[in-house]
Amino acid sequence: MTAYIIEDEPRAQRILQNLLAAEFPEITVLGFASSVVGAVQWLNAHDGSTPEKAVPDIIFMDVELQDGNSFQIFDKASIKSHVIMTTAYDSYAVKAFEVNSLDYLLKPIEPEDLRRAVSRAKAARLDAVPPREEPAPDTPVREKYLIRLNDRIVPLKAKEIALFYSEAKNSFVVRTDGTSYVLDESLDTLEQQMDRHRFFRISRSCIIAEDAVDSVTKLVGSRLRVIPKIKFKGNLDLTVSRARVDAFLDWLQQ
Repeated sequence: MTAYIIEDEPRAQRILQNLLAAEFPEITVLGFASSVVGAVQWLNAHDGSTPEKAVPDIIFMDVELQDGNSFQIFDKASIKSHVIMTTAYDSYAVKAFEVNSLDYLLKPIEPEDLRRAVSRAKAARLDAVPPREEPAPDTPVREKYLIRLNDRIVPLKAKEIALFYSEAKNSFVVRTDGTSYVLDESLDTLEQQMDRHRFFRISRSCIIAEDAVDSVTKLVGSRLRVIPKIKFKGNLDLTVSRARVDAFLDWLQQ
């Protein structure tokens, strides 16, 4: 993993860099910025268009900088990284989560808090695997799924499915009438076999059918939540992962 540090105090830069080296030697720090202007220039230059301009996995961002506060950066640069705020003040916590920062660390940063924040970033990074990879040419698109009900096996057509989801290490399929059944396959396996024009994986725990989408609501931090056409039991979170929002909107309008 890679990281970029936005911090205007040289001593605080060194402390954070040393903490990362001690706790997460696999993380490479790509550079530092001490101002809003410097951070915006660097972030806009590192847009992921080439390996040399790779987007960092994590940005550690102090709130108060030499020429303003770091929330101004969000208005001037496209931030595709997971942001972890670092500050000596707890008064910015609400604002930090409004811009969808992954965590909020109070200085002096404790190793335990840093481990928690980076672990969240690693989990979020796994969730950001590009969702629109097409199946391999020799992988047939499934049109039916077999549901096992005690001593019966019931075939379920793909067009009858509203969504798939995982919960407590189990996979489930929900029909368009709202009934749900247990499946043997994982969501990763199901995703590789399904029609990508009909289904979209909105998060690690949910794959939804286009016909099951009633509407979409905007959440804080540019995230989206799907409102389904069906009613079903359970408290499934139908929030679209931040890394998948653009691809999801593209899929909806196809």
